Amino acid sequence: MIYPDFSEKVKQIMPKPIVALVGRPNVGKSTMFNRLIGERRSIIEDIPNTTRDRLYGTSDWNGHEFTVIDTAGLLLIEEAVDLPQREIAQRIREQAQLAIDEADVIVFMVDTRDGLTAADSDVAEVLRTTNKPVILAANKADSKERQLNAVEFYELNLGEPIPMSAYHGLGTGDVLDRVVEMLPPPEPEEDETDQIRVAIVGRPNVGKSSLLNKLLGQERSVVSVVPGTTRDSIDTDLIYEGTPITLIDTAGVRRAGRIQRGVEKYSVIRTLRAIERCDVALLLIDAEEGATAQDTHIAGMILEAKKGVALLINKWDLIEKENDTFNAFTQKVQEAFKFIDYAPQLFISAQTGQRVNRVLPLALEIVEERHKRIPTSHLNEMLREAVNKQPPMATKKGAHLRIYFATQPQVNPPVFLFFTNDKDLVHWSYGRYLENRIRERYGFGGTPIAIVFRSRDRKE
Repeated sequence: MIYPDFSEKVKQIMPKPIVALVGRPNVGKSTMFNRLIGERRSIIEDIPNTTRDRLYGTSDWNGHEFTVIDTAGLLLIEEAVDLPQREIAQRIREQAQLAIDEADVIVFMVDTRDGLTAADSDVAEVLRTTNKPVILAANKADSKERQLNAVEFYELNLGEPIPMSAYHGLGTGDVLDRVVEMLPPPEPEEDETDQIRVAIVGRPNVGKSSLLNKLLGQERSVVSVVPGTTRDSIDTDLIYEGTPITLIDTAGVRRAGRIQRGVEKYSVIRTLRAIERCDVALLLIDAEEGATAQDTHIAGMILEAKKGVALLINKWDLIEKENDTFNAFTQKVQEAFKFIDYAPQLFISAQTGQRVNRVLPLALEIVEERHKRIPTSHLNEMLREAVNKQPPMATKKGAHLRIYFATQPQVNPPVFLFFTNDKDLVHWSYGRYLENRIRERYGFGGTPIAIVFRSRDRKE
């Protein structure tokens, strides 16, 4: 993995606080969400209930980073005219309630154009039962008259309404200032030398809880053939051959279009948090189904978080074997996960215990690789050999890249810093070439490594 900027890109990712946008339908929550995350991810239509699922994105304000949840509008169930609408309203209420329960800060959005409505009062009643900080954002206040109309929302008894316009960006900074004030203090970093955190992740029903129970030799998690039995991340501490380990069992992540109602939908963000918290993620793959697009999506999340990873092909006992079955399956997995070709594969059966005894040793090996540090002299010897074998190609304008020096400033994940005459001359393929040479000589199996280039002859 090649990073252009060392200081910004290479850092440990900690779980972020959560800010939920709630309110009745069509008050501008999706517009606010898109403005906060800086992209048009929510579909915006002037139709109530366009957003029925929760969407997640990352935002930051004045150096404070947080996760934003865009929820569907809370609709009074009794306002629905028929049974299908009542069912939809009930489901939307359940989803929004889950977001409220998980959030650290709630932004309650109301509409100054419509004024105070019974639905606003209904949402306010729900929010008053929580112990979460609530910020009252009076949206669509894009005129002096509507800004003055915001005062009527004092009736909701949720504090001072902040006039704003998500569409025009007016007053959004005032809302974000209030959000930052109410965010919980950052969690202290856990001592990585004391406790190794291993997350068991994958799609629903691939055997995550079964694997945890087999590793522990007891029923720590409820094991069921019903997908989504595990709704929260479950931490279990154990000592393995003198090494303290925390196993994190997570709910399954399934493709967005197939996520069903209720609690399962909300388990996705908990899985993401588990990946952020862990040192190594064990990605379970169902041998009967093979590698799927959702498996590779989860692997992408692990890569983005710069965590160690192993691919565990589960239910291997259910596959009929022929002479070339193992090699053929291994090849297919390698092709599907070529973007993390450093990830080791292990074929197991959580049900029978086949090769499960190799899982924790493999995770510990990956942790060792993440903490491996290469002496500078050895690294520069490797660099000289690599450059002599394949010098960088000149650009079309005849400019030549020169690499003077290499060092490893960071472990967990490993980071390699190369000083050059001009980092802009580095082609991505040459960075990949150097990464391959590092892996050939020093290993680093199971962990991403960051290749960073810096110009020595000019100020950055």
